[in-house]
Amino acid sequence: MLSEESKEEIRQAYNGLLEGKRLSPRWGQRQMIAEIANSLARMDGAVDSDDDNTTPQVAIEAGTGTGKTIAYTVAAIPLARARDKTLVISTATIALQEQLVMKDLPDIRRHSGLAFDFVLAKGRRRYICLSRLDRLLASGGADDPVIPLYPDEVSAPGQDALPVYQTMAESLGRGEWDGDRDAWPEEVSNDTWFSVTTDHSQCSGRRCPNVGQCSFFKARDALQHADVIVTNHDLVLSDLALGGGAILTPPQDTVYIFDEGHHLPAKALNHFSAFCRLSSTRQWAEECQQQLAQGASTLAVAELTEAMEKLRSRFAATAEELEAANALLPALDGMPEPRDANDTVHLRFEMGEIPPALAQQAERLAQQFGQLHERLGRLENRLEDAMDGEVQGIDSADAEAWYAAVGAMLGRAEGNLALWADYAAAPTEQAPADTEVAPTARWINVIPAGNSIAYELRSSPVLAADILTEHLWPQAAGVVATSATMTALNSFERFILHSGMPRTGSFKVVPSPFDHQQAELRIPAMDCDPGNPEAHTQCLVEQLPHWLDPGEGSLVLFSSRRQLNDVYQGLPGEWRDRILLQGDYSKHEILRRHRERIDSGDGSLIFGLASFAEGVDLPGDYCRHVLIAKVPFAVPDSPLEAALSEWVERRGRNAFMEITVPDAALRLVQACGRLLRTETDSGRVTVCDRRLVTRRYGKSLLEALPPFRLTIE
Repeated sequence: MLSEESKEEIRQAYNGLLEGKRLSPRWGQRQMIAEIANSLARMDGAVDSDDDNTTPQVAIEAGTGTGKTIAYTVAAIPLARARDKTLVISTATIALQEQLVMKDLPDIRRHSGLAFDFVLAKGRRRYICLSRLDRLLASGGADDPVIPLYPDEVSAPGQDALPVYQTMAESLGRGEWDGDRDAWPEEVSNDTWFSVTTDHSQCSGRRCPNVGQCSFFKARDALQHADVIVTNHDLVLSDLALGGGAILTPPQDTVYIFDEGHHLPAKALNHFSAFCRLSSTRQWAEECQQQLAQGASTLAVAELTEAMEKLRSRFAATAEELEAANALLPALDGMPEPRDANDTVHLRFEMGEIPPALAQQAERLAQQFGQLHERLGRLENRLEDAMDGEVQGIDSADAEAWYAAVGAMLGRAEGNLALWADYAAAPTEQAPADTEVAPTARWINVIPAGNSIAYELRSSPVLAADILTEHLWPQAAGVVATSATMTALNSFERFILHSGMPRTGSFKVVPSPFDHQQAELRIPAMDCDPGNPEAHTQCLVEQLPHWLDPGEGSLVLFSSRRQLNDVYQGLPGEWRDRILLQGDYSKHEILRRHRERIDSGDGSLIFGLASFAEGVDLPGDYCRHVLIAKVPFAVPDSPLEAALSEWVERRGRNAFMEITVPDAALRLVQACGRLLRTETDSGRVTVCDRRLVTRRYGKSLLEALPPFRLTIE
């Protein structure tokens, strides 16, 4: 139960914010504060309960305009501080992180009376590595064994990068720059930047001679003393995968708030998936042999020379097995061929079942990468000893350089081991139809590569529930997940299925304070539906000039790039001149040009895909009309979607109604949410899909949308 002292602190903070920022109290915001505060009061078993799970878990859907940042900070900061916990606020986008750090949290601290400090946490790759910078400057930009020779990643820096590195070193020396890429005043290309940064596998940590001046470790040390840490979902998941506390504070000492929390399951799947592109991995294995030959010659210590020579032989054997796998794949049953140079196709293995021949080859590769991983680990340990001065005849600087090089090899070997071990352990016969455990999705992407074809093998869980149950829900001091779209079809079932959040948690919907009657939802008369894509596209070409007002700001959303391009090409030239087309410019540049046109009194139309259906803020005249080409069902051949649907169907359930329709409902709500961004906004949403009124699921989709004025023609 929430103590009177905590109630009063939260009440005073909220009233101070309202007064200081001249805001009106919002009923939904108060509901959200109360829900989070009452739930987090259960931290550390602070209340009596028959429930063994004392970790508070809260999922809150807060409609647009609720002011959820104020709600979760005002509720969570006092309770986290009272129990000596760190508050980690995690977002899915850089834009929201910047808004939190640059605007929201400073305002809240200034007006609420709450005493707290905050810091932005970033991954290692956002900070410069002084050791790598020193080596590149010392060598004049010559090849460095530390630079990962991955043909599918960035290239080595050119000579034109040297002046940039020199300027960086001088700025660091004068204290004018802290080594953060985002704080560097000029644009830095990836090739230039990645050559002077590092990752977990290549960093020598506290053994590094530059650790005292290391930008990353300075930033990480600051995290240990902050009351509030702002970061992103990927960094939180990276930390949890390492056991927690490796980058951020330990989970048991942390209250996590996942803003844009509906992204959490997908981020977890991406983080725990595995892949191997055969051609580039084989090339990497061959180049590692050359690297190790150079290392054996440079270090010239018997035991390390012998270890590197044995590793060369192991990499050679691995390259041969990768070549054998590459030769095997074209003969697999059902292997498709790309139609043209831009056509990536895939072969998905039903229920994750691998053909016996591929499973046998995977087992051989798993053995090879397992041995590589073991030998590289032993070599890395000896290089650590050398950095500590325990191996005679090796300069500590050379040891550090080769430690990073071996660490890069070890990291990539570990990733490949995960993929091939998963394929080797995959079933080769069909599992029982009623299995409760969701299968792993396994598929091969077939990618045109010049005059040849590249094969990319992938593996991923189809649900993040087990991952988050193991690493997050029971481990944390408390968890709050919130966004404007946590439910689908007015239910949290979709989020529970994908995230594994315990049903003992708290689930709350807080409606938007906006008056949705200020907007119209229109379903126009059409003599076709998207089931006939050619006819639907032609109808859009003919009708868009009648449905859209060229003098206002409009956002037109498509579910496929092909239809977007076909409609654009089919429109008259004077209409194409008014359209800002996704792909012609960056998203940021499209939005800038759109606002500029509206500000000058002209109309502007954006043609966009899914990335414009979420996280785009175009208030007022910037967007008076959102036109949605069709209900955004998932791409039919998406391997993850297909694997999940297949599992549901095999258990005797309706995958379309349980998976496909709820997913589409969530995406449709997100797209409609682009219209009303402030309390005074008005306009219309047009959905060019008659299935909303002709199919039985259409009613459910309509009922899940905000309460717009509905017009069905």
